[in-house]
Amino acid sequence: MIDKNEDPEDGEPHIPGVLAADVGNSAIHLATVVGDQVSAVQVVRPGDGGRLGEALGQLWASLPAPPRLVAASVNAAHLTLLEQAARQAIGQDVLVVGRDLPLPMDTDLPDPSAIGMDRLCCAAAAFDRLGVACVVADFGTAITIDCVSDEGVFLGGAILPGLGMGAAALHEHTDQLPLVELEEPTWVFGKDTRQAIVGGLVLGARGALRDLVERYANHLNHWPTVIITGGDAHLICPDPRQDDLVQAVVPDLALRGVAAAYYRTLAK
Repeated sequence: MIDKNEDPEDGEPHIPGVLAADVGNSAIHLATVVGDQVSAVQVVRPGDGGRLGEALGQLWASLPAPPRLVAASVNAAHLTLLEQAARQAIGQDVLVVGRDLPLPMDTDLPDPSAIGMDRLCCAAAAFDRLGVACVVADFGTAITIDCVSDEGVFLGGAILPGLGMGAAALHEHTDQLPLVELEEPTWVFGKDTRQAIVGGLVLGARGALRDLVERYANHLNHWPTVIITGGDAHLICPDPRQDDLVQAVVPDLALRGVAAAYYRTLAK
């Protein structure tokens, strides 16, 4: 639920605009969010400080007043870069989920503050839209596969090495295995080393997702809806319409969850 203040000029409900930031290990994702509408998604590498300030300025100027800058972060150094760029480019502090804002959903965890805020934001965004038990898998630098109950409680999940991390590890810790470029496997049997590595990584991740969803379903006593996101999600599920496991691929799920964390505070 969003606290909607009436616009004094036209009497229409006013939904606050959010500049949402998902601060990851490989990149900072930015977007404008107004209610359920996400637009102008931009991806900035942390080393490009000038580009970060420029992106913040452009997005901030496009939002209806008074906007807020809200972030979820799994990388302290990159969050510091965002905070510095925000002060310089738009003169704003960053509201950080879990630090300045409450968690976006209830959890069944002994220490909820120790969980990655990106995981909670993705889970909150998925449950807000679905309203039923779901599995949310993020295929990024790391792979996270998490479960939310029918009551909207984050139950926990699993963390695996990301596809790129796995490819790099095989190359760096062996004498002869090459560093491969990831792609969707169109084969069953890898006929050379490259195919064997790509198939092992991508199909192995698909298998891990299926196995964990089945385990979660046994706990829930029914099959949950499966939503995936992240930079490698298209390799795991190229087309949800032809997939018997994944119902949707939502690239901006974390950004939706970041905004949802802010909107949740307004509803209280």
